[in-house]
Amino acid sequence: MPLFPHLPRTMGHENAGVITEVGEGMGQWNVGDRVGLAPVMGDGDALGYGKWDGGFGPRLLATSDNLVRLPDEVPFELGAMATDAGLTSNHAIMAVGGAKDGMKVGVIGLGYVGARVAVLAGAEVYGAEVNPETQKPADEIGLAGVADSIEAFKDKNLDLIVDYAGFGTTTSAAIETLAEFGTLVQVGMNRLESTINTHRSSSTQLSIKGSKSGTKQDLEGIYELMKSGQLNPPMNLITQAGIPGAIDQLRAGGVVGRFIALYE
Repeated sequence: MPLFPHLPRTMGHENAGVITEVGEGMGQWNVGDRVGLAPVMGDGDALGYGKWDGGFGPRLLATSDNLVRLPDEVPFELGAMATDAGLTSNHAIMAVGGAKDGMKVGVIGLGYVGARVAVLAGAEVYGAEVNPETQKPADEIGLAGVADSIEAFKDKNLDLIVDYAGFGTTTSAAIETLAEFGTLVQVGMNRLESTINTHRSSSTQLSIKGSKSGTKQDLEGIYELMKSGQLNPPMNLITQAGIPGAIDQLRAGGVVGRFIALYE
């Protein structure tokens, strides 16, 4: 099924802003409330996909499926960034992967949030990232180590690996690296197939789980960490007019941090 079956459609599924109008049945919200928007709708679509317009325009329609209160201490740019890049990463590593104090965790594809929330939970976290620029915040994140491939940490006996990249080879490398009884959480889908060592996955009794998006509760958790000042992901602030150029840069690769478009 195509991502955009109903055209035209305004894209943009990571959004935060101020409520300007309150519809019927939404009396718990008021004009002027600061909110972030969890992207997934009750019908399974997401903001900016299916039949729901997204935030590349200055206004959009949201429902109780989406709205999460944005603390005054969290700026809108951080609030928007958290709604997918933050929510999805947090859900995968914490809710699905169960990262916790004392656990040894590997993160493939350093998007900052996933690795950082596990560090804040007390885990010993190792990162795998092929982009040298993205490796640079390793100390700021609190990583115990960073390398081009997760296989560099085979001797660390990793309990959990979360593959945010999903290039097939990364998934295979995770299987080769996990400790006995370890867990792989698959998030990234840059390649839709992977060849893995089934002998190793069986003989070491590994678990493989999938993770997609997250919940409003995941987003609330991210906002609490941002409110505390412990979670400050890198961002690139642009205007609405700068969105097409930013998309071109993302296609070219090498961008560190999210592009956040600010509106008047």
